[in-house]
Amino acid sequence: MDVLIVGGSGFLGSELVRQAVAAGHTTAATFATRPGSIPGATWYALDLRDAARLEAVLAEVAPRLVVNATSGNSDWAVTAEGPVRLAMAAAKYDCRLVHVSTDAVFSGVGRVTYDETLLPDPVTPYGAAKAAAETGIRILAPDAVIARTSLIIGGSQSVHERTVHDLAAGRKAGVLFTDDIRCPVHVADLAAALLELGSSNAHGMHHLGGADAVSRHGLGVLIAQRDGLDASRLPTGLRAESTLPGPVDVRLDSRATQRQLATRLRGAHQFLAVADSGGTAGDPG
Repeated sequence: MDVLIVGGSGFLGSELVRQAVAAGHTTAATFATRPGSIPGATWYALDLRDAARLEAVLAEVAPRLVVNATSGNSDWAVTAEGPVRLAMAAAKYDCRLVHVSTDAVFSGVGRVTYDETLLPDPVTPYGAAKAAAETGIRILAPDAVIARTSLIIGGSQSVHERTVHDLAAGRKAGVLFTDDIRCPVHVADLAAALLELGSSNAHGMHHLGGADAVSRHGLGVLIAQRDGLDASRLPTGLRAESTLPGPVDVRLDSRATQRQLATRLRGAHQFLAVADSGGTAGDPG
């Protein structure tokens, strides 16, 4: 299968490229500033704000599957409008689309557990941009997969793991919230699930969070214990008492999607129990 990974030089994108190449797919990937280093993939510069360039890449690659793993944070043109342009181009060139979204589309107000049937109610610019992208894709590409996920863990590229190391070493100021709860997922599990959904007949909304709901501080403790750091050095705080915007407690209910998958979405207590080898999805380590 010919696969195009949009945002292939990023954290999740790099794992998608690695797994696609390892599975024997003819793999192309895009980058915003510099190509990735994974051998076996063909790299293309791409800015999702450039509709003409986007169409040119799709026309040249002619992929069967496109996975959008880009992250433009709160940049509306990239995060909200870019995926809509991609959906339009994918429809034009008859490509299957898998778009990666986020639990940040939810507010955590009035409930904490969210399944695939619930509509977005974002409280941050980033969440609003992601929700807008979801809406556009659902209208323009009803056969596409939209996959919401949570905090992505799995090695030195994970911002969450770097933060824990910096806090434990005193290189960074800040706190890890004890009331900010998510469902972290291992990058290898997530990438495998996205490729599995892309190669199936699945469509519509899917949740790909890990099996465990943990606080950001609880996640930090697990990372510290795995990596031999002093977890007592991790400062704590409450998001509810901070000035930072964002939901407090958002737990993705991924059980319906998990039942459709051979890929197992492990919980943080499992994939952080021993040294993380960055292995393939389903590996006990």
